[in-house]
Amino acid sequence: MALMPKRVKYRKSHRGKVKGNALRGNTVSYGEYGLQSLDAGWLSAQVIEAGRITAAHAIRGEGKLFIRVFPHKSITAIPLETRMGKGKGEPEYWACVVKPGMVMFELGGIPEEAARIALAKVAYKMPFRCRFVSRRPSVG
Repeated sequence: MALMPKRVKYRKSHRGKVKGNALRGNTVSYGEYGLQSLDAGWLSAQVIEAGRITAAHAIRGEGKLFIRVFPHKSITAIPLETRMGKGKGEPEYWACVVKPGMVMFELGGIPEEAARIALAKVAYKMPFRCRFVSRRPSVG
């Protein structure tokens, strides 16, 4: 089942521009290891689900998986071979706006090597470049 919001105020949203780096959600908060995006783009609900399944298979019931992204943006499309005019298309799928530096997936409760392997498999599914990050030791 693909992720999507329960209710939205408006069915159709503007495309917008993805500018700058992530100011929030750019550190590992819940687990010990994370997958951080290096490029900007849209992450569809189908890709998020594919990453979740891949990570669940890779960790095989050990540890905990945290998904830090949610698709709030509706992406519309007009059917192929349709003439100009006739308004904006219908919502085709839901996507999450991802900025460089955003942590998308986190893992906790497993060794670093296992987390590296699992997140490498998830990164392969992502439509942009990603890197493995770990939690910074907190001071105080």
